[in-house]
Amino acid sequence: MPIPQPDYLTEVDKIEGNIYCNHDYTGENHIAMHQHTKAQFLFAEGGIVHVITEDESYFLPARHYMWIPAGRPHSIIFNSLDVMMRNLYFPVEPCEEVFYSKIAIYPVNELLLEMLFFTTRWKGQISRENETAYSFIVALKKILPSISIHSLPLGLPYPKSERLLKVARYMNQHLQDQLSFPDIAKRFGFSERTLSRTFQQEVKMSFIQFLTVQRMMKSLQLLLDEKKTVNETAYAVGYNSLPTFSNTFSKIVGVRPSEYVKLRGVLKKDS
Repeated sequence: MPIPQPDYLTEVDKIEGNIYCNHDYTGENHIAMHQHTKAQFLFAEGGIVHVITEDESYFLPARHYMWIPAGRPHSIIFNSLDVMMRNLYFPVEPCEEVFYSKIAIYPVNELLLEMLFFTTRWKGQISRENETAYSFIVALKKILPSISIHSLPLGLPYPKSERLLKVARYMNQHLQDQLSFPDIAKRFGFSERTLSRTFQQEVKMSFIQFLTVQRMMKSLQLLLDEKKTVNETAYAVGYNSLPTFSNTFSKIVGVRPSEYVKLRGVLKKDS
């Protein structure tokens, strides 16, 4: 049975030159694969959000936004019906910067957060005739390249072969274990050289890079969704050393896990 789509998605592309603005609770656990001719600025509050494209799986953590270029098929999975979705859909302009053609996740600074919350006073179609709203939301879009310098590497490419997909699934199910490259290669009948080459060819990442991103994605889920402590989270994803976990988390996410847990409850500001 097809998964029903939210009503607002039928409105996004209805008027070509308009911006479409939507702030609402999801009411669904899953938005099925879809695409639109407008680019999407996606910000979510109150839960865990996974965005699935044809090639990769992304984790959108708190206090970050995702830019989804126009025409990119994607589905969205939520852990709760109480996730607040803040979506801005932008028509594609001629000769746009390369920034707007790439799918990516970026941290939200205080300026962008305030601008985003200010847009909650508008909903639905925003035309050029509504000069104040249109100009303000376009300004939000225009500043993104200058304030979104570092993207969050929390996208995992799908392995192309069933054999490597089994390896990736096994790794994800055993993140708490001390997974070693030689043991994984032996378990799945690879030589170490072949498995290393296969990772690079199929996912453009090394075994260690892939495992680290898997562990960080799981860490964010444990910290945000399951309210685990930093210590509990570190051990649950295979780190015996808390400083090593904290340093790795900080390198990828941009803040230490002890600071990140403070973002569990991003304030919802209503108009």
